[in-house]
Amino acid sequence: MSETLYQILGRHRSEPLPERKPGWLKVKAPGGPNYLRLQQLMRDLDLHSVCAEAHCPNVGECWEHGTATFMILGDVCTRNCAYCAVAHGRPPAYDIAEPSRVAQAIAEMNLQHAVITSVDRDDLPDFGAYIFAETIRQIHARVPGCSVEVLVPDFQGSESSITAVLEARPEIYNHNTETVPRLYKKARPGGRYPRVLEIFRFAKRIAPAIPTKTGIILGMGETIEEVIEVMRDLREVDVDILTVGQYLRPSSSHIALDRYYAPEEFKYLKDVGMEMGFRHVESGPLVRSSYHAWEQVQAAGV
Repeated sequence: MSETLYQILGRHRSEPLPERKPGWLKVKAPGGPNYLRLQQLMRDLDLHSVCAEAHCPNVGECWEHGTATFMILGDVCTRNCAYCAVAHGRPPAYDIAEPSRVAQAIAEMNLQHAVITSVDRDDLPDFGAYIFAETIRQIHARVPGCSVEVLVPDFQGSESSITAVLEARPEIYNHNTETVPRLYKKARPGGRYPRVLEIFRFAKRIAPAIPTKTGIILGMGETIEEVIEVMRDLREVDVDILTVGQYLRPSSSHIALDRYYAPEEFKYLKDVGMEMGFRHVESGPLVRSSYHAWEQVQAAGV
């Protein structure tokens, strides 16, 4: 990579953002037959997907391939992260039958790999860990051979909650880092960067055979030095899989977009991550934590 490109990586923009998104961020509007089928299935089973709730740009592609990330524990988050499109406020009581319906949907979709995530539920004594664990158990029981990836909140660092989920034996334990330490107070006020590292350290200590995974989004004002330092921190706590994608501002009330990263910049970060020893790095403008999740599992040898 040229020295000029390295110098601009992760730097604050020196000129206004373009009025339109770069061409590499344009995606086809959803609406194919499989997309419509899955949309109806979600409605029929009263289920939520982070694909829709978080305005994911890949919803059309993923749903056309029969892949969806299920969002359990409702669609209202107890936190208000400045980059996130999911609604926040006081959630309703959770549905104890939800794990069974998620397993039913996965069976009907005939998935080989299922991704389960949730809103933050700081209002619950276990922060939602039981429902995660029960969902894993229900999927394994109903769809033998289907691997389960959980993308969990931080559970406020509760070791008992982390243990409860890991004891249900998910195939991948995922928690997103999201951004660099300097931006946590602005972007993720309910989270703590040291807590993220301790979560992975604890998970590896009690379940060393379960691969761990995390994601970072770029474009909120970080520098390349900060991003690479975070990557080093994650390797020090033995995180196996890393995703790196572009932040896209959901609305004018969310944290401002600082800059767009070019595809070759994401390629550079992928190369850096693989040299550090990650088992797999998925890095690109449209990458999200569960984007091409099944391919990530295969590439990492899970």
